[in-house]
Amino acid sequence: MEPTAHSQLEASPPSSTETAEELAFKLNTAVRHSDTKRVLELLEKGADVNSKAEGGWTPLQSAVQANEEDLVRLLLDKGAHPHARKDNGGTAFTEAAIAGNVKILELLLERGLNINDHDDNGFTAFMEAAWYGNEEALKFLYSKGANVNLRRAVSEEKAKLHKGGVTALMDACREGHFSAVKTLVQEMGADVNICDNKDRNALIHALKKGCDKGRYESAVSIGRFLLDHGVDVNSKDECGKTALILTVEMQSPDLVEALLEKGEIDIDDADEEGNTALMVAVEKNDHNIVKLLCEKGARTDVGNLIAVANRNRAPNVARLLRQYNAKIIPGTLKDWEPNSKRWRDQLKKLYQIYRPMIGKLKTFQYIQQRIQNTSQGGIYLGLHGGTEVAVRMSRSTEGEKEKRFFEQCGNCEHLLKLFQFEKARGYMYLCFPLWERNLEEHLQKTENQTDCKDAVRMIFQAVRELHSLGFAHQDLHPRNFFIDLGGKIYLADFDNKRKLIEGKKELVNSDLEALSRLVVYVLTGGRKPLQLASAEDLAADSPDYEEALDLVGSLVSHDKRGLEGLSKHPYFWSKQIRFKFLKSIWNKIKDLRNRKAVFQVPNGTESFPYPEWTKLIDRDVLNIMENPRRGKPFKYSNDVTDLLRLIRNLDEHPDVRISNKIGDHAEYFLERFPALTIYAYNSLRQNPEYSHFADIEDPSL
Repeated sequence: MEPTAHSQLEASPPSSTETAEELAFKLNTAVRHSDTKRVLELLEKGADVNSKAEGGWTPLQSAVQANEEDLVRLLLDKGAHPHARKDNGGTAFTEAAIAGNVKILELLLERGLNINDHDDNGFTAFMEAAWYGNEEALKFLYSKGANVNLRRAVSEEKAKLHKGGVTALMDACREGHFSAVKTLVQEMGADVNICDNKDRNALIHALKKGCDKGRYESAVSIGRFLLDHGVDVNSKDECGKTALILTVEMQSPDLVEALLEKGEIDIDDADEEGNTALMVAVEKNDHNIVKLLCEKGARTDVGNLIAVANRNRAPNVARLLRQYNAKIIPGTLKDWEPNSKRWRDQLKKLYQIYRPMIGKLKTFQYIQQRIQNTSQGGIYLGLHGGTEVAVRMSRSTEGEKEKRFFEQCGNCEHLLKLFQFEKARGYMYLCFPLWERNLEEHLQKTENQTDCKDAVRMIFQAVRELHSLGFAHQDLHPRNFFIDLGGKIYLADFDNKRKLIEGKKELVNSDLEALSRLVVYVLTGGRKPLQLASAEDLAADSPDYEEALDLVGSLVSHDKRGLEGLSKHPYFWSKQIRFKFLKSIWNKIKDLRNRKAVFQVPNGTESFPYPEWTKLIDRDVLNIMENPRRGKPFKYSNDVTDLLRLIRNLDEHPDVRISNKIGDHAEYFLERFPALTIYAYNSLRQNPEYSHFADIEDPSL
């Protein structure tokens, strides 16, 4: 709760000799000098206790920064707002954590502050305490409910740049506070394997500044501690450097050995420049680490190691390398151009740099090569035997399950197929044909105006194919549909949300409802988030509006036709097919004694949408049709059967006068009567006696 003023001083007008701005400046200055007497004098003169100095600093925040507990109490008693924020969103509470003053933290918490509140950069008080190694403050905040594993929250713009996501443990590791790290892990259960938005875990943060003066010993200690507590040694920094490479840069042979003893690390992994740990060790002329890496089996046939050793005037290192079969490597890579336009630069980089091969696969699992995030891990670019692929890595057990599922998709046209796979070091690498964008990304690009009807048709077929395999998808989100260079759409399930149908109709119905939202999302160009898309967003002036509205409604109502029947829905028909359908109806009903009965649907509520259609058609056209040159005059009524009769007669017995006036017959009638096709189709389909009249035979469907 916000405090109220505890005296009349806050409301007192400033003296006539000093302006409010002058008093505010003096008050903030007095606080920063911890001059309590002067602070009281200025407040009595009417200085605003909540005035702000440069950067948005209030007197209370300045008092907290100065670690002046009594002055903090005084200002609070005089009406200072503990919730006030600096220009960067910081509060007195986060400042107290930086100062490490538990009494001030407790005092501010009593004033109703949220313990997990953060500034504009996502820093909470708990994170600030970790950054500055203030253990007592950490313990106090933890005891009051601070979230130990909270990740740094940042704006959407910063998140797109992969900023944020850092935890208090990462802060303590990065700043070298070993004691705080132990407290966070051993006493508070901090997760050592959470990653920030650049995919860096606590170990990477610990090693990043290990080369800095005064940080080496703490980095080594923290590194060993994290290794003992199960940290993932395969995490990389934003430049693709592994923990091993960072440790070699620190020139810590003991920690290098400790990492290698884990048996989980790829000794030949390389960073974004193609540098392996051995290459870095040779560049740094570190004979001990070079020897250690060579003894552990590091490859010596990459990176022109002897040339680097010779350049460094390091004959002992060169001699050592020769003992492990290192040679000078001549030649350069031939130029190569990827097929993909979207991923061209990343693929060229991957092609050019050294990467340890996994069978026939070359891939680099770091942030700049990642093309999609999933709940099961990232999807990365790869080259398998020279073919551009998307790579999913998982533990062998899970990978085998995924492999079996994707192999079932091999004969499906619009389910993502498995291209190849590789196994190495307990991991399965599943390789898929590379896509350009997912559907969500595709629709956000204004230049990518996808043929909506064709896109929806492919989406329908993908879901039908999955259902035919016995699975309901349960996550029909645009990010799970991928579009290749040729515009073909494929459905995947990298988040493993699919479920076996096994007669559970509710699972199929759930997919149909999700598909209805997805159809609207596609037809509206992704203007609204998927969950907010509704039929009301469809453009009423679209030539497919009536059909699209009916299709979406059929999906929502779990229409008994299912996806198989709905795939033949009039929405998917071309204009010519729709017109051909309307023409064909008269031929089917003309010999019936009671033609009107065809459109009388049992329990039907939908009425003919054009009860005065003769007024909507061009008068000259109607007159010509009612008074043909060769034939008897005929008066058309406003009945639907007569409209269909006119459409058929006009097209079967064309009159140049009409053609010159209205142009293309299909265009004219479908524009004048946009709801006619879906009305006729549904009326026939829902009439048990005449439902077969709704069937059309066309190879394009």
